[in-house]
Amino acid sequence: MQFIDYVVLFLYFAGMAGIGFWLMRQQKKQEDFFMAGRGFGKLMQTFAAFGAGTGSADPVNTARGTFNNGMSGMWSVMYWLFVTPVYWISAVWYRRMRSLTFGDWFVERYESKAIGVAYALFGCFFYMTYGAMMFTAIGKVAAPLLGDTLFGMPLEYSLLPIVAVVVITYGLLGGIAAAYWTDLIQGICIIALSVMLIPFGLSAVVEKFGTEGDTMMDAFRLMHEQLGDGAFTIIGGDAASEFPLYAIVSIVIINMVGIVLTPHFIVTGGGTAKSEWDARVGLVTGNFIKRFCTIGWVITALIVLTLYGGNLDLVKDADKAWGVATIELLGPLKIGLVGLMVACLLAALMSTVDCFMIVCAALVVRNIYHPYIKSDASEAESLRLARIVGALVVAGSVALSLTIYDMFANLQLTWIVPMLFAAVFWVGMYWRRATTTAAWITFTFCLLFFFVLPIALPKLNPGLAKSPAYTRTSHVIQSTVTRAALPLDVSRGKAKSEGERITETKRRGGVALFWTGSVKPVGEEKLKEIKRRKVPGGEEVVYEYDCDLVASGRLRLDMLIIDKLGVNLASMNKAAIKTLDLPFATVVPFLVMIIASLFTKPNSKEALDRLYVKMKTPVDSDPANDRAQMERSYAQPDRFDDRKLFPNSNLEFQRPTPLDFWGFIVCFVICFAIIGIAILVSRIGA
Repeated sequence: MQFIDYVVLFLYFAGMAGIGFWLMRQQKKQEDFFMAGRGFGKLMQTFAAFGAGTGSADPVNTARGTFNNGMSGMWSVMYWLFVTPVYWISAVWYRRMRSLTFGDWFVERYESKAIGVAYALFGCFFYMTYGAMMFTAIGKVAAPLLGDTLFGMPLEYSLLPIVAVVVITYGLLGGIAAAYWTDLIQGICIIALSVMLIPFGLSAVVEKFGTEGDTMMDAFRLMHEQLGDGAFTIIGGDAASEFPLYAIVSIVIINMVGIVLTPHFIVTGGGTAKSEWDARVGLVTGNFIKRFCTIGWVITALIVLTLYGGNLDLVKDADKAWGVATIELLGPLKIGLVGLMVACLLAALMSTVDCFMIVCAALVVRNIYHPYIKSDASEAESLRLARIVGALVVAGSVALSLTIYDMFANLQLTWIVPMLFAAVFWVGMYWRRATTTAAWITFTFCLLFFFVLPIALPKLNPGLAKSPAYTRTSHVIQSTVTRAALPLDVSRGKAKSEGERITETKRRGGVALFWTGSVKPVGEEKLKEIKRRKVPGGEEVVYEYDCDLVASGRLRLDMLIIDKLGVNLASMNKAAIKTLDLPFATVVPFLVMIIASLFTKPNSKEALDRLYVKMKTPVDSDPANDRAQMERSYAQPDRFDDRKLFPNSNLEFQRPTPLDFWGFIVCFVICFAIIGIAILVSRIGA
C-alpha cells in the first residue's frame, strides 16, 4: 500500500467516527439506541438490510468458491437468493412484533423469562460466529497487501484486534441510528467494491492473453479459452465439487428455516421501519441488491482465476484471491484505489458488525439484566451496559476468528447454529398448541445433539477418534485421465504448450464420515483396491484405507444415525457427506417440538390471544393510532379470526392478502431473473 492509500483509509475512518459522535448526543433512552424511534423509510431500511446482510466475508467467500469451483462457487453466497421471497412475508412479522428484541417475542409467546435468556445467549454466540467469519475475511484480504506479519506478529494477531477497536469505537457511539446512516454510505462503498476491479481486470486479461484489436468484451472469450467451459458451469459439472444441485437445495432450505429468527432481523428486517410497506420494500430490495453485487464478485473471481490461476499461494489458500487481485490490478495505479478497496471491505464488515453489536447489547440488557439483575435500571445505566456488551461481542468474534481461521469452516457453522431455535420459533408462530415445556425440550435436544455431545464425547472417550468403527471414510478415488492441456495448465507448469496431451492424476474422497474435521493415517498410509472403472479419457481406481486412522473435529451424531439406517455413506462424494446432515438438522427438531407439545401442558389462552392478535393487527405509522388499534385488539382478541385459513383450529395461518401473494410471486420471478443474468454472464464469449 502507498501513502495515498493510508490517507484514503484515514479519511474513511474519520468520516464514520464523525457520524457516530454526531448522533451520540441523540441517544437518550433504549428506544433511541436500539430502534431509533421506529421512524425509518424505504431508503434507510434498504441500505440497513443491505449493509447488515453484506459482510466482508461475502466477496471473499465468493472469490474463494469461484477460484476453487468455477462459477458454481457463487453459491457460497447466492444460496440466500431463494430465501428472499420469504422476507416479503416475514418483514411484516418483525414490525408487528412491536418489541425491542426478538427475545421479547419468545418471552411473550412462551410466558417464560428464562427462554429469553437462552435466546439472548444464542444470539450473542451466533453473532460472534458470524462476526468471526468477517474478521477472518479482512485478515485474508489484507495478507497480500500488508504481508504475513505486522508489528513483528502474525498478521491475523495484529490486524484483527486493530480493526476490532475501530469498529467498537465507531459502532457503540451512536446506536442503531449511527449504524443506519453509515450503512447508507457504506452500502455505496460495497456497491463500488463489487464493480471496481472488473474494468481493470478485463483490461489486464486482454493485455495478457489478447491480440491487437481485442476489446474489453473480448476478455470474456479469452477467459473461456484460458479456463475451459467447465469453469463457467453454474450447477453441476466437473468443477462444481462443493455446490452440486442437492447441496444448494439443502443449504437454501436450512437457511430459509433458520435465518428469519436471527436476532438482527427484528431491527433491520423491519422493526425500525415507519410502516409495514417500508419494512417489506426495504428488506427485499436490500437483499436483491446484494444478489446483483454477487454477480460482480463472481466476474471478479473469474478474472482472478484467469490471471493468477497459476499462483501456487492462491491454489493453497484461495481466500486470499481478492487481496491478490487488489494489489496486482489497482496497486500499480498509485492513486489510492487499494486504500479505497480496503475501506470498502471494512465498510462491509462495519456495516454488519455495528448492527450485530447493538442487537446483542439489546438482548443482554432487555432479556437478562432487566428481568434478573436490576429491573429498575435507569436509561443511562442500561445504555452504558449496552456499550460494554457490544464491545465484548466484537472481542469474542475476534477470538473465535483466530481460533477458526478458515472461511468455509466458519460459514458452515453459521448454517447449523440457528437450528437451536428454528423449530421453537416456527411452530410457536403458527400453532397455539406449542408449549413452553416442548420449547425447552427442543432447545435442549438441539444443544446437546448438535453441539455439546459432539464436542464432549471425543474428550470424555479419546478412543473414539481412533476406533475403526468411527474413523471410517468415503472411498479414496484416484483418477487418471489423458486430455488436451488448457492455458491454465501451462501457467501452473503442467504442460509446455496449449493442446499438448497430458496425463492428469487426481485424488479425491477419503472424507471423514462421522467427524467435522479430517481422518488421517496414524503412520504410513496403506490403501486396498476395491475396483477399477473406465471414465472418459482414462480410468478410476477405488480404494479404502487399510491402516490405523485418527480423526479430528466434532463427532457427527446425525451421520451415525444415518449410517445405522443403512445408507451407503462410503460411496458418496464430499459435497454429499458435508450436506447430508442438513436435512436431518432441519426436520428432526420440528418433530421433537411437535411431539413434545402434544404431551405437555399448553400455554394460557389469555397470553396466546394477546400475542396472536398483536401479530394480526396491522401497524399504523402514527404511534398514537397504533396504540389505539392495539388496545382495541386486546379488548377484542377475535377481531381478525375471519381471516384464519383454518377456522376453529389451533393453527394460526392467515389467508394471504393480494399484496402478500403477488409480492411473493414477483420476488420469485426476480430470483430467477438474477439466475438468468448469471447464466447470461457465463455464456458471454463461450
